[in-house]
This record gives sequence, structure tokens and C-alpha cells, in this order.
Amino acid sequence: MAPIRKALRKSLLVALILTMMFPLGGILLGVGLGIGQPGMWGVGIACLATGFYGCTFGWVEYGNKRVLYRLVSAIVEEHLYSVQELAVQLSMSEKDVRNHLTVCFQKRYLIGFKREGDLLTLNENQALNERENVMECPYCGAKFTYKGTNIRCPYCDSPISRE
Repeated sequence: MAPIRKALRKSLLVALILTMMFPLGGILLGVGLGIGQPGMWGVGIACLATGFYGCTFGWVEYGNKRVLYRLVSAIVEEHLYSVQELAVQLSMSEKDVRNHLTVCFQKRYLIGFKREGDLLTLNENQALNERENVMECPYCGAKFTYKGTNIRCPYCDSPISRE
């Protein structure tokens, strides 16, 4: 849940900053006009335009992240592991749930899960073990198995190189 929480906080912060730029731009423009500072006018106009156009984009992005957060929360905390269950719980279409799941996996918001069609399962893969090899000791002639690169004969305790 940590990656989606971090993305949600970041999105909220961007939306708030863009929202505050609109009134700040108006203040800067008014003060700049009042004291006759063209540089302040330019900054005010830039803040007004950025706030006016960017504010809506910021809040739409925040809303999209809230939907993804709710989806991840339903999976991790409520243990809903099928598209059908998630669609019913979240009042969404199954197609939307599938699309949002794809986004969550692409952005790595669902760590520890894997998708198998319309089902989610815990990813229980374990690290691959080192291969077990068979070798004959050149000193005592004993056959033994070994793993890794540091090879010692278990019978005569001689160090053996792989060549």
C-alpha cells in the first residue's frame, strides 16, 4: 500500500499547489499593476494561467489516484481477489476494474500479487536454489554432490577447482 499512498499524497500536493496558484496570480497581477512593476505582472499572469488550466488537471489526476487507492485497498485489506468481487464492491464495471488493475500492476502498486486472468493470487515464488552438481574428487576418487563455487571434497577435505 505504500507506493499508492505516496503517489496519492504527491498528487494531492500538486493539485493543491495548482489550486493556490490561481488566487496568488491574481494578487501578484493586482499588486504589480498597482505599483507599476511589469515583471510582477508577468509572474501574476503566468500564475493565473497555470492555476486556471492546471487546477482541473491536478484534481482529475488526484481523483484517478483515489480510484486506484480504493482498488488496492479492497485487494490488500478486504482480500477481494477476483474482478467480479471487486466490481461489485467498488460499484464499477468489470472492464473498468480490469483496466485499473493493469494500471496498478504497471505502476507497481500491487506488490506481492500476480494476475491470472480475472483472478489475483499471492505471488509465492521463492528464489531459485543453486543447482546441485555431481563431481568425482581427483585426489581420493569419491563421487559427491556440491552446490555453489567453493568446492571441497566431503571425504578427504581437499579443495577442488571446477576446471
